[in-house]
Order: sequence, then C-alpha cells, then structure tokens
Amino acid sequence: MTKRPEEIALMAEAGKLLASVFAHLDRLRLIGMSTMQVNDMVDSLIVNELQARPASKGQYGYAYALNASRNSVVCHGVPSPTEFLQDGDIVNFDITLEKNGFIADSSKTYLVGEVSPLAKRLVQVTYEAMWRGIRAVRPGARLGDVGHAIERHARRNGYSVVREYCGHGIGREMHEPPQVLHWGKPKTGLVLQEGMVFTIEPMLNQGRRAVRTEDDGWTVVTMDGKLSAQFEHTVAVTRSGVQVLTLRDGERALN
Repeated sequence: MTKRPEEIALMAEAGKLLASVFAHLDRLRLIGMSTMQVNDMVDSLIVNELQARPASKGQYGYAYALNASRNSVVCHGVPSPTEFLQDGDIVNFDITLEKNGFIADSSKTYLVGEVSPLAKRLVQVTYEAMWRGIRAVRPGARLGDVGHAIERHARRNGYSVVREYCGHGIGREMHEPPQVLHWGKPKTGLVLQEGMVFTIEPMLNQGRRAVRTEDDGWTVVTMDGKLSAQFEHTVAVTRSGVQVLTLRDGERALN
C-alpha cells in the first residue's frame, strides 16, 4: 500500500505533467467549445506533447481522455460533440495521466463565462473542502479525520457531500486501496503512514446528496437537478505531513 521514495518521485513527475494540462485548460475561453473538443485537445496534448498516456482511456471500457461533468452532472460525464459549453455553466474536467508506469489523477471545476453568485459559491466551497481534507493528512492521522474535515466544511456552508463515490489509492493502477471517504468521524478509520498515496476528490451538491446514473451507464447526476462541483488532487503522506503531487500553478501558497 505504501510507495518507495523513488516511486513517489515518478508519481510527482506524472503529477507535474498533469498540472501542465490544467494550465493549458486555464487559458481556454471554453464558451462555445464542445466537451468532445476539450477531450480531443487534452488527448493530443498528453500523447503528442507530453509523451504520456491518458490513463482513463480504455479503463473499464471508457473511451476518452477525460470526464466532462457539467452543471448537475456529479461525475463521469462523457464528452460529446453536441454538448457545447455555455455562458454561466460550471464544468468539471477529471483527467488522469500515466508516465513511466505511474498514474496521477486530478480534477478542477471551471467557471464558464459569467457564472451566478450561487454557482461560484458552490465551486469555491468545494475547493476549500478539498483543501481541508488535504490539510488533515499526516502520519498517524486517520482517514476519518480527512473525511470529517471535508464534510464539516461542506455542511457548515449548506451543502451535501456525495457518498457513492470516493477517493482512492493510486500508483501503477488507477484504483488501489484504500478507499478515501469524504465524510467520517475523527479518530476512526485507517491510520495514515508515510508513503501512502491516494486521491482526495470531494463532490458537493447544492441540494440533496442523492444521485442517479443515466442510461449511458457512466454519467452520474444529482437526483434533484441542482448543481454539483468537484475538485481532486493526488497526495502522498510524507514524514512531516503531505505532498500534493498534482499541485497546480497558483496553489503553492496553499500547499
């Protein structure tokens, strides 16, 4: 379950490349683009420029380089040539990248054009909740401490936390032990040890936490049709705390 320092260094290299993919997305206007256009751009960038592999492509039969989850889509949104991003949307792009045999996993929710204050607030609180969870990571802490930090921040701000999907261990495989729940009780769950690597990826809903999967077998949406947002980083437990392996530009002060 734990990784050697040299393995974590390789994961950090993959994470740095993945952060550069998000830096590229940050420069896009997005309005008027189809989610398939974004997918194809990311696929080409990872393969042709970064000499890496989109790890989600072919995983469990999935055919694309990313998930594009727009507005009321919680996760696993499938890119489409007929789904165009519009002014006022929020959209989460979840991307995985493999380099030198190791996988990094990260996601970010984007504000498309002029977004309502309520939508902005959901996205901001979701981002804060992820960082609350990350800051709870250190040797000797428990996974329940991580989940509790996330859920407490979400509930204090009036949002619900999706429970059907969670973070996960990651390394040579995209999904490894342990499962990282985004809710929990302090001082419960697995004890964290130096060398563990996993994702923290909370999904917060404006309304109820209930979700359903659409007929395509992938796309998960809120049951009440209200907005959902998500952020994700891959992290490693260090001797003194935590290292964010997928840290993006502008986040250095947060780490």
